[in-house]
Amino acid sequence: MRFSTACVAALSAGVASAGSWFGGSQDVITKDVEKVPGDSPLEFCDSDHSNDIVKIESVDLLPNPPESGAELVIRATGTVFETITTGAIVNLVVKYGLIRLISTQADLCEQIGNVDLECPIEKGVLSITKAVEIPKEVPPGTYNVYAEVINADKKPITCLQATVKFGGKKESESIGDL
Repeated sequence: MRFSTACVAALSAGVASAGSWFGGSQDVITKDVEKVPGDSPLEFCDSDHSNDIVKIESVDLLPNPPESGAELVIRATGTVFETITTGAIVNLVVKYGLIRLISTQADLCEQIGNVDLECPIEKGVLSITKAVEIPKEVPPGTYNVYAEVINADKKPITCLQATVKFGGKKESESIGDL
């Protein structure tokens, strides 16, 4: 559960900085998508974002990619065009390879407390910086995360997806002694 909280925190930080989180289709999308500006694996979902309440301007992760057992620092900025109210939801899907680990709907206003924000989120520019611990117990492998955020009035806030690989040896670890 701590891993899912870290995923939610990481994605919600990106979205919250831009304004918020997910809501909609429960499938990870693999079509052509646009990368979120900044140094992160985040991409916008393959859908029309012209009516999104939040415009994410950048998301940076340090380190990128995230590492199990390490602190992950998330820096994000964005603009909120309409107030985000209580009742906004996040639809979150996390897959490990082809295995669906999490498929849940969460209250956005409860989740954004993880990035030191609270509802309502008013119009304007938002910037956040948040550090989260990634548990060392995260199994190595490829994780696909899909998060769609919808306001209480059903207007899209944003939709993000990412593929993150945990584990595997770093180049310096794989050379060994000769």
